[in-house]
Amino acid sequence: MVTSSHEAAHRIFQERPELLAPVFRALSVPLPEKTSVEVLTGDVTEIRPLERRVDSLLRVESSDGERFLLAVEAQSRRDPEKAASWTYYLAYLAAKHRMPALLLVVCRDRATARWAAGPFTTGVEGWTALSTRPMVLGPENLPVITSAQEARKHLALATLSALTHTTHPESNAILEALASALGSAAADGESGDYFTELLEIGLGDTPAGAHWRNLMAVGTYFPGRGTMLEKSFLKGVAAGQAEERSRLILSVLEKRGLPVADDHRERIADCSDLDVLDVWWDRVLTVTSAEELFIEEYEPQD
Repeated sequence: MVTSSHEAAHRIFQERPELLAPVFRALSVPLPEKTSVEVLTGDVTEIRPLERRVDSLLRVESSDGERFLLAVEAQSRRDPEKAASWTYYLAYLAAKHRMPALLLVVCRDRATARWAAGPFTTGVEGWTALSTRPMVLGPENLPVITSAQEARKHLALATLSALTHTTHPESNAILEALASALGSAAADGESGDYFTELLEIGLGDTPAGAHWRNLMAVGTYFPGRGTMLEKSFLKGVAAGQAEERSRLILSVLEKRGLPVADDHRERIADCSDLDVLDVWWDRVLTVTSAEELFIEEYEPQD
């Protein structure tokens, strides 16, 4: 389960590995069409008291047998300590698994992306012992997808684009295209739950996050299709109606001077079935006690 905006930026690679192909194309790095991806543990700790953990670690193998490791890190700001950490990650992973290792850093802003590209060198003046050059995904090389049709074709890439371009002038258009694409996907029997939750958490308390929550709330892109977002919206509406109806029933009983036992009050307040509440509402003006609301064969007294 994704638990933070930081996790959202890298966990999508673990759970939607098909994202690697378009991402590598955006980076102008060749990746064979037929490639298998395996999620590995991100633990790169040698001495337990000194814990080191890469955000996400994938083992990629092409159809021709070429294999490499891909470490994925989400980075929201410059961090001087990362240069040493990233160099350590790559050296340790290459030595442990005996295969080449690459580092992909996902950034939301251009300044951090430019810094993260390095190179980060280790050595002394006049001699570089190691040079670390991460591949960087950021606003400058991730496509801006404002077409619902294009977003539908590449849901994972469109989601990553939306998470990255939160401050782009067309951020709202990106989210609206993605919302429409997810609505179409759900109508075709595909689940949009994962991407919806990822965006909810990944966008956080940003203006883009507020716009996304508004798109989910109003249900503009999902009318009558029975999609997850529409169901969520309608469920929220029903819950609000039930709460209001319960409150009115209790209020009428109080105004009529009818005592309401604690268990009866709790039963009314906790009821979320609008059909049952409608029955109680029809009776509330004629019952002589709160208990009569619950009688199956109730007949009003003359």
